[in-house]
Amino acid sequence: MINLISDTVTQPSEAMLRCMMQAKTGDDVFREDPTVIALEEKLSRDFQKEAGLFCPSGTMSNQIAIKVLTQALDEMLCDVNSHVYQFEVGGYAFHSQIAVNPIHAPDGKLTPALLESNLRPSKDWFPNSRLVVIENTGNRTGGNYYTLEELNSLHHFCKHHALSMHLDGARIYNAIVETGYTTQEIGPLFDTLSVCLSKGLGAPVGSVLLGSKNTIDRARKVRKVMGGGMRQSGLLAAAGLYALEHNIDRLKTDHVRAKRIEETLLDCPYVASVKPVFTNIIIFSLQPSILADAFVNLLKSKGILSSAFGKHSIRLVTHLDVNDEMIEQVCKTLKAIALF
Repeated sequence: MINLISDTVTQPSEAMLRCMMQAKTGDDVFREDPTVIALEEKLSRDFQKEAGLFCPSGTMSNQIAIKVLTQALDEMLCDVNSHVYQFEVGGYAFHSQIAVNPIHAPDGKLTPALLESNLRPSKDWFPNSRLVVIENTGNRTGGNYYTLEELNSLHHFCKHHALSMHLDGARIYNAIVETGYTTQEIGPLFDTLSVCLSKGLGAPVGSVLLGSKNTIDRARKVRKVMGGGMRQSGLLAAAGLYALEHNIDRLKTDHVRAKRIEETLLDCPYVASVKPVFTNIIIFSLQPSILADAFVNLLKSKGILSSAFGKHSIRLVTHLDVNDEMIEQVCKTLKAIALF
């Protein structure tokens, strides 16, 4: 089967597994795992932050950031399609007792003008606008990304209005390799950043939350109470270190392969529209008479795994376990489907 469900389905390579098995470990709850420390310190240096915290998932690192940057009766502003709003089980309310203001942003990207029009007046009956969360790249919006100019503009706006900023960097390295900006340029723009290792980079588990020393010290307590204090987690951190060393530059290959699928879909009569492909995510809408679940099953019968992304929409995601031969097979299969 050619698995295009997500870039979270990647399997550790033999080289990554060897690196994991050779990792020196300790008890990370006592801050004694040398491989976890090495991972946290590397990413802290790369993004110019003071400290890092290795977490089991991007959802946990996002929720920890929201918790330490807000207090009860505050409000988080984010795009309506963002992961923290759509796919984290309302964790902002469960963990942090805050409200959310989901903004309908074009292409999923917030702007100073959109934020300005959604800030709450200082009234007793409104929550306090406190935190802005952006996702880079955007999952539901087809893997699009912010430019450096756009990030700088948001940073200056938030600083002027005393708003904290968190980056959900689930696929931040996809944005980096596509735009050419650097970790050193974007890190200082945010109060906290969540850097995921288990998507396109190919590590099996883990995200690292980055911020100031004081913020990360508080984040450690929140991670513990959420049950995220792992013990000999250097085995997992080693995979992250390997991924950072070997799997960043090759992300561009995933983007090229995604564009190849986009080109094919644009010529398929059963496709109503295709979102512009920016990185490694392809989202397309089927003609109104075709249900997504049925199309997913059809592709599965032909050896291709995909995911329904709405009643009539499909998502495909390229990653390091998909090669050029597989992509050509996918394109050949898509062209051969006759539904009209």
